[in-house]
Amino acid sequence: MADTMRPAWATINLQALRHNISVIRERAGGRRILGILKANAYGHGLIRIAQVLAGIDAIGVARVDEALQLRNAGISGPIVLLEGFFSPEQIPVLAASGIQPVIHNVHQLTQLEQAKNLSDPLQVWLKIDTGMHRLGVEPEEVESCYKRLVAMPHVTGLPILMSHLACADEPKHEQNRKQLATFAEVTAEHPKENTSIANSAALLAAVGPEYDWVRPGLSLYGVSPFSGKTGRDHHLQAVMNLQASVISIRRIKAGEPVGYGASWAPGKDTYIGIVAIGYGDGYPRHAPEGTPVWVRGKCYPMVGRVAMDMITIDLGAELTINLGDTAQLWGTELPVEEVAAAVGTIPYELLCNVARRVQLDYLD
Repeated sequence: MADTMRPAWATINLQALRHNISVIRERAGGRRILGILKANAYGHGLIRIAQVLAGIDAIGVARVDEALQLRNAGISGPIVLLEGFFSPEQIPVLAASGIQPVIHNVHQLTQLEQAKNLSDPLQVWLKIDTGMHRLGVEPEEVESCYKRLVAMPHVTGLPILMSHLACADEPKHEQNRKQLATFAEVTAEHPKENTSIANSAALLAAVGPEYDWVRPGLSLYGVSPFSGKTGRDHHLQAVMNLQASVISIRRIKAGEPVGYGASWAPGKDTYIGIVAIGYGDGYPRHAPEGTPVWVRGKCYPMVGRVAMDMITIDLGAELTINLGDTAQLWGTELPVEEVAAAVGTIPYELLCNVARRVQLDYLD
């Protein structure tokens, strides 16, 4: 038995992250980069990932507490608050911390106008709804909102105009053409260096004109946003290896049920391996039988139900692994895109749902 046997952990390869940044820089072609670190940097650890990304142009997060964690950890570069402030009481906090809010509705705009006695001026972004119909001011409101922002004494510089593509992961979708046309129209009279619309998918597929700010999220972590592809197809490297130990190996006779609900039994005598990971670690409870798990150079099918702390894999009639071996749930040997496809979800969900009890080991 291996001396290093342990429950679930994730190895975070920072060299792979640096490689991905280089690939993104090359694809961006000189455009500025806003790296997206929402949801604990997609499960990779907010602070450590931000430290590695210190050399990029800006970091984007969704919530105020995420931005303040970064400041408290000594991250001094530009931080963009993608959902903006939720209350006027947050505005002085953002100003004092040098955090750049995204304004996406007139209500926020009015609150910002009414703000008083701010310690420092704010750089702001203005989000435009070009057709996703989630966040953003209407195209016909852009000029009036822009002028109101420029007129505010506590707003510094020119607002950066941004939008978000609903179908960038389907490059030929008609919605992309419509949204890009709307964005081009409303930003035509504004400096190109103050515009942003490309996320990971738009950047990798070269969707639309080369607006200045690109906003890679998933691609930073070595994962493809496109169905049927993996990060390897874009010369990206997986940053996260989610792993757990094989803590038991048993011989099971044909017809003998395994796990909760007795929902699975082998058709013939087989060996099973018990892997120390479950839905308490963020592994998807709804993962179906057959979801691949990699151990010692081979993928084995998961069988039975996912439990809180364990899953079962069918090792077959010939035993080729050892007690204490490390199983990889996704990573360099088993792309997270393939696991997501087997589970019927998207890589974003798998990465973001990695639980806090899973130890993150950083490999520099």
